[in-house]
Amino acid sequence: MDHFTQLLAIIRRKAVFDRNNPWYRGPESYLNGLHGEVAEVLEEMGRARSCYLEDELGDLLWNTLNAIVALEKSTDIRLEAVLQRACRKFERRVSGLEAGESWQAIKATQKAELAAEQMAADSRGPASAGN
Repeated sequence: MDHFTQLLAIIRRKAVFDRNNPWYRGPESYLNGLHGEVAEVLEEMGRARSCYLEDELGDLLWNTLNAIVALEKSTDIRLEAVLQRACRKFERRVSGLEAGESWQAIKATQKAELAAEQMAADSRGPASAGN
């Protein structure tokens, strides 16, 4: 995780630079690039070139994390909350699979729980959405 922390520090430095970067147009600057990066990863997967595949996977991670950091500036989204939610979500899915549950059943349950969470947030008002 040390490299993750290092990469995140570089991304936060880039976010400061982006304040005056004419290329930067908010989270979309990075989100729009994800499709191309996924295509490049898929392309490299068919080749026996690990260093290129690692490089493309790094680009995918870079754009994803930059998009989240950019969303932190314009929404109530926080990277820590995204990571916590991802850990809960996929821990539940993997634990369910290990216990013999179907992927579809687990996803359906999680989808219903997410809808209920959003409905509760909506009833509290916009200040509490996403919390």
